[in-house]
Amino acid sequence: MNPNYHQQGRLSASGDLAIEAVGLVKTYGSNRAVDGVDLQVRPGCIYGVLGPNGAGKTTTIRMLSTLLRPDAGSARIFGHDVAKEPQIVRQLIGVTGQYTSVDESLSATENLVIFSRLLGLGRAEARRKAADLLEEFGLTEAAKRPLKNFSGGMRRRLDLAASLIAQPPLIFLDEPTTGLDPRTRTQMWETIRRLVNTGSTVLLTTQYLEEADQLADRIAVIDRGHVVAEGTVDELKASIGTSSLHLRVLNPEEVDAARLTVERVLSAQTGVSAEAATITAPMAEADLVTDLLVELREAGIRLAEMSVQKPTLDEVFLTITGSGAKDKQANPADQSKAMEGAKG
Repeated sequence: MNPNYHQQGRLSASGDLAIEAVGLVKTYGSNRAVDGVDLQVRPGCIYGVLGPNGAGKTTTIRMLSTLLRPDAGSARIFGHDVAKEPQIVRQLIGVTGQYTSVDESLSATENLVIFSRLLGLGRAEARRKAADLLEEFGLTEAAKRPLKNFSGGMRRRLDLAASLIAQPPLIFLDEPTTGLDPRTRTQMWETIRRLVNTGSTVLLTTQYLEEADQLADRIAVIDRGHVVAEGTVDELKASIGTSSLHLRVLNPEEVDAARLTVERVLSAQTGVSAEAATITAPMAEADLVTDLLVELREAGIRLAEMSVQKPTLDEVFLTITGSGAKDKQANPADQSKAMEGAKG
């Protein structure tokens, strides 16, 4: 394989969507793991896919990355059909699954050199590539250490590095930070952002709602095998309701008077915590907040704090799917460890 193909593919396919899926279906017996998934992903973005366990996220990625053949529907990667042109598609993608596919008996350098050689790089070039990737992912000091002595976070970073040897224009990350501590997860977020800044497109599945909120330009929510909502984070939040205004009164004895003023000006019912001297009200019209502040000041009611809060992505998820991201029993097809191969 020509290791420069990825750059060529990126340039020649620049006018195409990175991913275009129409009506993807995959069944296992009587279970429709994926039931008509439609996706459109623009190049150069981070596209998040959310869903409870068993929703069909991993099965969808496996079809898009040519590891599974769809039972119905179609999918194209930069204009190339995944069923009819799998060899071309495989040269345009990298896949990092939920489980590391590196060899624990070898060192980090040895793993990356082997992957590089398999992708057609010469011996010297493979070693240079391995050294560059180890530096990029902060693993240089552990380069000669056997992987069996690596932490979980180090293994995840090495697995991601392996998927980037050929610099693919499209990278599938299937729950890449599962099991990582908060510090390592944040480091992975920075790495993912750098990938997009250097020209890659990332499709990210995750059960961490904060992760999708932090990273994704657009999000698709998959439930029971099909897309039930799609849009930017702000669009999804706006779809379930308005923002809320939170006020804390400096003098707790003025809470009742402040509540009446808020309800009159905003024409809304409020929630009150007398103990904390706080008032919460839906805020349908942001312009009315200025009027409210004027009224409170004229009434001599002083505020200790004021904030406006949008609905959280967690609230979006609960509203759309009716359960938390981890509440549903996993679909055995989506727990498959077989995210092996397709390293470029």
